[in-house]
Amino acid sequence: MGISTHILDTSKGRPAPGVAVTLEKLEGTAWQRVGQGVTDADGRAKGLLESVREGSYRLRFEVAAYFLAQKIDSFYPSVSVDFTVRAAGEHYHVPLLLNPFGYSTYRGS
Repeated sequence: MGISTHILDTSKGRPAPGVAVTLEKLEGTAWQRVGQGVTDADGRAKGLLESVREGSYRLRFEVAAYFLAQKIDSFYPSVSVDFTVRAAGEHYHVPLLLNPFGYSTYRGS
């Protein structure tokens, strides 16, 4: 069990490789980094955190460099997704659907 993510670039209908992803957990009043990675050719950042505890988490996607490398103008330099883990024994997959001027997310499987 753990936390994973992937990014699909909906403007191209393809995965978004090469995006830096940071996973943080709220400890008291401060965010602590607990995982990091870069999306692979399939847009996936697997195994950001293997042992999940209950609490508040944040995924931060550094998307500006992804669009800049393609010479595409974009609006958001980064995307942060906060979510709550209520059951430590479950897997949490949090995909990001991305385009240069918008994004959406959901809890996947």
